[in-house]
Amino acid sequence: MIARNLARRAEILAGIREFFRREGFLEVETPIRIPCPLPEAHIDAVESEGWFLQPSPEVCMKPLVAAGLRRIYQICKAFRRGERGSRHLPELTLLEWYATGETYREVMDRAEALILFLARRLGKGSRLTYAGVEIDLTPPWPRLSVAEAFRRFAGVSPEEALCADRFDEILALEVEPRLDRSRPVFLIDYPAACGALARLHGADPRTAERCELYLGGLELLNGFSELTDPREQRRRFEKEAGIRRRRGQRDPGLPERFLEALSRLPDCAGCALGIDRLVMLFCDAATIDEVVAFPPEAL
Repeated sequence: MIARNLARRAEILAGIREFFRREGFLEVETPIRIPCPLPEAHIDAVESEGWFLQPSPEVCMKPLVAAGLRRIYQICKAFRRGERGSRHLPELTLLEWYATGETYREVMDRAEALILFLARRLGKGSRLTYAGVEIDLTPPWPRLSVAEAFRRFAGVSPEEALCADRFDEILALEVEPRLDRSRPVFLIDYPAACGALARLHGADPRTAERCELYLGGLELLNGFSELTDPREQRRRFEKEAGIRRRRGQRDPGLPERFLEALSRLPDCAGCALGIDRLVMLFCDAATIDEVVAFPPEAL
């Protein structure tokens, strides 16, 4: 089984590169080891000789966009302390892309096109089966606001959940398990407090232009219309850093060069997609261990 899954993984990686080549994106490589990660309260970076192994390539990719690269993508390793489970690895593989002149709506359109392209390339057509459920990939995929999802599945508003400090708990335990598994679903328009790197929604500044894709019960993708205001981004980073300090987590400081680059960042959208989970989906694998050559316990 592992040989078959690794062969399929290689096909998926080749397909991703072919898709983005056709879309006019430049593949880039950025350093894995960085002096300062973005201060996110829910992610712990792994230290490396006084620096850090990147939790995501965003800290280096956005400055490339600010320097004039209009469409870029990267397939890379990312590292997150303490993340281990049937769908989590402390060393994961990410696909991340950025495109100028776009918003989170184009992120969703491109994600649809990418996954359908891969499905057809792998001989799945517009349908695949995961965990015993047949999934119809025919676009357009449903887009459900977070406010509507909380009302429909949890009986509370996102604001009520945030005030009770239960947003993540309700999302994980009451909303996500009730999303339709026979169709891919985008959750969109998160509360502003849940979009630390996202632009606020033009029509409703209480929400952020953020989307997440759920497919077969797997959370695959997190995308934004990117925030380009360095002062607002600094304020949000300081808030995240304050949360980390109150929890007793390490405060690595603020990524000053990243913030400086934001002053030159054009309007753009970006997205991170978990390749390991994508391979799980196309291999119909129950655990993430089945689609990597070496789970950490095997080393």
